[in-house]
Amino acid sequence: MATDGALHPHHPRRAPVARSDEAQTTSLSRQQARRVREVHRGARPRRRTCDRTRAGTRAGGHDAGRAAQRGGHGTSMTRGCDSVDSGGVDQQPPLTPTQQRLLDQLRRDGDPLVFDADEIDDLVRRAHDVVAEVSARLGGERLVVSKGFLTQVHGCEARHLLPDSFRWNAATARGFVSHRAIELAAHWQGDPAPEVLVDEAIARLADQASYQGDFIAGLTDADRAELRAGAVERVTRFLQDFPPVPARSQPVYEARTRWAPPGCIELVGKTDLVIGRPNGRVSTKLVIDLKTGWPSPTHRDDLRFYALLETVVRRVPPRRLVTYYLDSAEADVEDVSMAVLETALARLEGGVRRHAELVADARPPLKRPGRSCRWCPALVTCDEGRAHLAALDDDGSQGFDD
Repeated sequence: MATDGALHPHHPRRAPVARSDEAQTTSLSRQQARRVREVHRGARPRRRTCDRTRAGTRAGGHDAGRAAQRGGHGTSMTRGCDSVDSGGVDQQPPLTPTQQRLLDQLRRDGDPLVFDADEIDDLVRRAHDVVAEVSARLGGERLVVSKGFLTQVHGCEARHLLPDSFRWNAATARGFVSHRAIELAAHWQGDPAPEVLVDEAIARLADQASYQGDFIAGLTDADRAELRAGAVERVTRFLQDFPPVPARSQPVYEARTRWAPPGCIELVGKTDLVIGRPNGRVSTKLVIDLKTGWPSPTHRDDLRFYALLETVVRRVPPRRLVTYYLDSAEADVEDVSMAVLETALARLEGGVRRHAELVADARPPLKRPGRSCRWCPALVTCDEGRAHLAALDDDGSQGFDD
C-alpha cells in the first residue's frame, strides 16, 4: 500500500488516463464529488465531548492533546504506544486481543535506544560518498531513488530499463484511497463510519487536478463501486484491529522524506505511518508500512530504506520497523540497529552502481524471472519470463489464475 511516485530518468511522465464516452457520461464529475462531500459533512455527528476525546485517542486529535496540556480531565492514554494516564473519566472500550498483541509489539522495551554519534556520522559520510561517485558517472543526469527503484534494479534489470507502463485501475487505486480515508479518520471530529471516510476520500481525490483525480473522476459507476468496496474493507480492518494511537505520540500519516545531497541523485520515501516524538538523540520513532496480500522479503527492504533515509536526513535512526498486514492482522517487526542501517546502505550503493553500469556503461541487462513476470509489459517477447511462469502452473496458464 505504500507507494512511490518517483520515476527514474528513463521513464516518461505518466499520461492521464483516457476516458471513454461511457465513462464520461457515467463518471463522478468534480461537481458531483463536491456535492458528495457536502452531503457527508452534513452527516457528521455533533461535536460531543466524548466524540472529541475518542478522535484524539484514535490518532492525532487535538482536543485530547489540549486536555493533556491543561492537566485536566482527558481520555486515558494507557493503551497507546507510550503508556500515559491523563486521569480521564471517559472509559474507552477494552482492547481486543488483536489490538493488544500489536500494541505489545510496538511498545518500547528496555532502556532508551541511543546510537553512537560517531557511527551515525560515518554512515552519513559514506552515503554522501556513494552519491557523489555515482553522480559523476551519470554525468549530471537526475536520478530519483525510491524503494520501488531499488526493488526493480535489484530484480530483473531488463524490466528496470523499460519505460514506465503503469496505469491506474480500481484494484491499484484502493491503496491510495484507503490511505487517505485512514488519514481523515485520524483527524475527524467524531466517530465516522468507514463508508463515510472512504466516500469523503474519493470525493476529495476526484476533485484534485492530478493523475489520481483524473482517474477517479473518470470511473464508471461499477468501477467506483468496486473501488469503494475494497477501500471500505481495508479501512474497517485498520480501525478495528490497529490499536488507538495517542495524540501525544505525534503520529504522521503519509510521511514524506527527501534527501538531496550534492550531485544528481535524490532519495525519496513516503511512509504510511510514523509514530513517536523527537527526544534528543534517543531513537523514538516507529515506522509502519501497511500491506495487503502475502508477506515478501522486499517489505523489510522497503522499511530499511526508510530507516536509512530518516537517518541521513535527521541523524537519528528510527527505533523499530513494522510491516502490518491488514488481511491477517499480523505484524513483522524489526528493531533498528547499525547492522540494519549498514545493510540498507549496501543495498542503496549496489542499486545505484548497477543502474550506472546499465545506463552509463551500457552493460547488457540481466533477466531475472519471477512471479512478477506476469505483470511485465515485455512478457510477450520474453522467452525466459514465459518459460518461468509456465513452470509455475501445471496447466500452462502462466500463473495468472492464482
